[in-house]
Amino acid sequence: MEDNVEKRICKDENMTMNSAKQISEKKQDIKFDTRDYPINYLVQQYERQEFYIPLEYQRNFVWGNNDRCFFIESILMGLPIPLMFFADTDDGRIEIVDGAQRTLTLVQFCQNDLELQNLEILTESNGFVFEELDPAIQRKFLNTNIRVVFLEEGTTEKVRQEIFKRINTRGLHVKPAEARRGAFEGKFKDFLEECVKEPKFNDLAPRTKITEDRYEGFEMVSRFFAYLDNYENNYEGYTGNVTKYIDNYVEKQNQLSETNEEIITLSRAKFKNMLNYAEKVLGKRGFRKTLTSKSTPRARFEALSIGIALALKENPNLPVRDISSWIDGDEFAKCTRSDAANNKSKLVGRVDFVKNKLLLGA
Repeated sequence: MEDNVEKRICKDENMTMNSAKQISEKKQDIKFDTRDYPINYLVQQYERQEFYIPLEYQRNFVWGNNDRCFFIESILMGLPIPLMFFADTDDGRIEIVDGAQRTLTLVQFCQNDLELQNLEILTESNGFVFEELDPAIQRKFLNTNIRVVFLEEGTTEKVRQEIFKRINTRGLHVKPAEARRGAFEGKFKDFLEECVKEPKFNDLAPRTKITEDRYEGFEMVSRFFAYLDNYENNYEGYTGNVTKYIDNYVEKQNQLSETNEEIITLSRAKFKNMLNYAEKVLGKRGFRKTLTSKSTPRARFEALSIGIALALKENPNLPVRDISSWIDGDEFAKCTRSDAANNKSKLVGRVDFVKNKLLLGA
């Protein structure tokens, strides 16, 4: 018994030393300081393109007018503003790692392109643009400092992406697809982007501008491959957290595709074969509920796209079926009534429903 205790204590000490060593090593990967930039300087540098937003992993400018006005109102009231993250780059310019929407809002307001509306506290300023404010208020606004965490030169793109990921996967305003698209750079992620641009996919699975600005197409394609490729292992490791499950899948595929290009070749074939068959059986209506619908429900897309892909895998010469007997029926409607993405049995149920209908010709 005493020997076991001694071994346990020794193991714990080694683990503690290894943990401390790793923390020390990784902590040195990120060197930064904090700086205060007056709004006037920040706006000028952005206009000169000295401060820029990296389109590769930043999201579209998707703040609504209320969000922008709320942010400006907070500054006018002197309230603390969340830190922004900037980084030096090789060409001497400054990359806005996190803070794109705040920066663009400041630029728009200072250029008189944003009219204050729906202010809840500074109600007397509703309807004003920047140049219409009292000159003293304008000067105070322009001289207000925005605190920035400044990542020193040498901070790798991988580290910057990790920072973006950690900030934006914990926020309330960022959709999983936005954070995933920004955080997981790699060949497979690029392939997913390619799929989203596929004309046939966009014809068959339209999205509204609002949802596509939040990368809904990227989310749909990511789920298609993650759920399709893990169907046979009964979604091993899936615990109900969809975002984590899809993130892990994309990250793993990025790593595998670095040394095995066949992964992308096979995935591309699966996607195109699915779309070609879907076009034949679904017609112009595509994955939508009706021919006039402007958007595609995720649950419906998952059921049809993955069900088709699985049926084609089992029977590559699958005949074109007449689906009119069930596509608008109560049973299929019940299967796809809500996303219920965190419920594995419902996901499997709706996918199997379509797969079996196509294989059996029911």
